[in-house]
Amino acid sequence: MRKLLLLGTGGIAGHHIAEFAAIPECKIVACVDRIPGRAKAFADANDIGRSFEALEKAIDWDGFDAAINCTPDGAHMATTLALVAAGKDVFCEKPLAPNHAEALAMTEAAEDAGLVNMVNLTYRNSPALQKARAMVEAGDIGALRHVEASYRQSWLVSKAWGDWRTEDKWLWRLSKNHGSTGVLGDVGIHILDFATYGAADDIVSVQGTLVTFPKAKGDRIGDYVLDANDSVAMTARLGSGALATILATRYATGHLNDLTLSLHGTKGALRVETDGKTSSLKGCFGKDIDGSRWKEIEFDPVRRNARRFADALVAGKNGDPSFRRAAEIQRVIDAVFESAANGRPVTLA
Repeated sequence: MRKLLLLGTGGIAGHHIAEFAAIPECKIVACVDRIPGRAKAFADANDIGRSFEALEKAIDWDGFDAAINCTPDGAHMATTLALVAAGKDVFCEKPLAPNHAEALAMTEAAEDAGLVNMVNLTYRNSPALQKARAMVEAGDIGALRHVEASYRQSWLVSKAWGDWRTEDKWLWRLSKNHGSTGVLGDVGIHILDFATYGAADDIVSVQGTLVTFPKAKGDRIGDYVLDANDSVAMTARLGSGALATILATRYATGHLNDLTLSLHGTKGALRVETDGKTSSLKGCFGKDIDGSRWKEIEFDPVRRNARRFADALVAGKNGDPSFRRAAEIQRVIDAVFESAANGRPVTLA
């Protein structure tokens, strides 16, 4: 039985409680939150034996084998390095860090210590995405020519998840001073991983455009300056030579949380769609190409990220998506920021 520490008890913590409850090889035995009283309340509500208001106290206690790091984005590096220094395996929320240099430092620290290090890129849980990648790798669509990927959310025009105008949990995501790197840093890592993992290919050059739309008088609500990017559009070349167009936005009216990926090759095409809960996969092959007919493709269930982390702990061998994978995606995100600032493509190869 691997004993787990849950670091951070915000909204995403409930997701991890549910995920790991289904894994008999693991048990969350303690939680940490620096906000007074919050960790204890969370522990009481979720039948967790211990709670702490400082990570240092939990490390001194030392009653756990590995940690689930779901602190705010800006705290990932310091907390993860502290856990690594204590010899603890880490399952970290995305993004790993706000920039590639910090993500790489975290990666190298965990690798040098020989620890299991994984990142919760949640859309890897899509069985349709996993099937699409396998078909690409098998050569089913021939040579890849074009990739289209999009991550569409609408919480800036919808109250389905709450009112961003009044709730801190959304306002911080719109303000650089509060640690936000906008939609690119927040969900860009998801769609970039979704696109390149599904394509079984890597980005070698990218050009991006970032837009911040006016949302309130003076672009401010209370202490929050609303200056983080709301939408990003990218064009990229992949290692195979394929061209990719990638979009992420919070202004996709009518889309709650939708990811799509189209993979077009010389022998066929695939289209993946998911909202994080359900997935679909369609293909266009053979005689259907002439008639532009798409047919449903069946797929089997896949191991979810939490299960993969548990398996890695048991095997003592790192799993995927790893810190290094997240750092590689962060390098692309940094390049998009650079491209948007300079108005020209950035080469990564």
